[in-house]
Amino acid sequence: MTDVIDTTTSDPGIVVLKQKIHGLPAEEYAECLRERLPDRTVTLAQTPVEERELLANAEIVTGYSLPTGVSLGPDHDVSTDDPVVANNLSLFGCVYAGTGHLQTEAFETADIAVTNASGVHGPNISEHVIGGILSFARQFHLAWHRGERSEWRSFQSYELKGSTVCILGLGTIGMAVTKRLKPFDVHTIGVRYSPEKGGPTDEVVSFSDAAVYDALARSEYVVVACPLSDLTAGLFDAEAFRTMPPEAVLINIARGPIVDTDALVRAIQTSEIRGALLDVTDPEPLPSSHPLWDFENVLITPHNSGHTPQYWERLADIVAENVRRFDTDDPLQNRVI
Repeated sequence: MTDVIDTTTSDPGIVVLKQKIHGLPAEEYAECLRERLPDRTVTLAQTPVEERELLANAEIVTGYSLPTGVSLGPDHDVSTDDPVVANNLSLFGCVYAGTGHLQTEAFETADIAVTNASGVHGPNISEHVIGGILSFARQFHLAWHRGERSEWRSFQSYELKGSTVCILGLGTIGMAVTKRLKPFDVHTIGVRYSPEKGGPTDEVVSFSDAAVYDALARSEYVVVACPLSDLTAGLFDAEAFRTMPPEAVLINIARGPIVDTDALVRAIQTSEIRGALLDVTDPEPLPSSHPLWDFENVLITPHNSGHTPQYWERLADIVAENVRRFDTDDPLQNRVI
């Protein structure tokens, strides 16, 4: 049971903002942190008003983003007449791996450390990728559509064994995908910003146009697991799809704008590639009238690969460790600011 705390004067300890992730309640997250930090007070904000009150005194906060009406200092304009100033805030543990939604400059100016949830998604997203690859290898998507029509008609399928899989991005997710591909006897090509670091794939190449196009030309399956940046935005354009063999399948579990959606539609319409599994799209959500919904060989999931019942458990491991490191002034895990 949560203790009743005078939010205007007491030290709230570690504040958990009441923000749901993938439909999972923040109460479970707070309890996971209490289990890992039995000597620390963990306070769950129950309402937006309580969030703002707690942030007036909190030193460590974890959540998706700052609530409305909270300022990080005199240089942080929050367009509110009477903002709460988080004067004591020193560490913000973001519950997402991506932090592009945060006002990073405001955190930097206020000298507040920000960490993310990198590493939480490795098992679940890599399983999503493997499921998509196997679905296209064995043509389960065709069986599904024919089953909806009660149509008993055989179809050709493929073997994953002996295929080449290109994985763009060798972070936690790319590494996890590579690990789970090992038993399938495939050849893997990893694409990363610093290829000199090597990696678990059979080959490691850079993000230069020549290296990427060479990898695409040799791959039956292409997994997009890299961050969205100036370099990767629109990376999969008409030229990229022309480079890919006609039996290739695109799998995007990263960010929608890495793929030029119009170019993808044309590539599917003209059979330049065999199909696509899209967990992210551009735009997102994808409008119900969009042509991508009409293709049998395009599987779309609503940015759902990140969902796992183990989300809070894995995130609490990271945040609890960072609380201990914060207390001892050691380098923080997953620090982005």
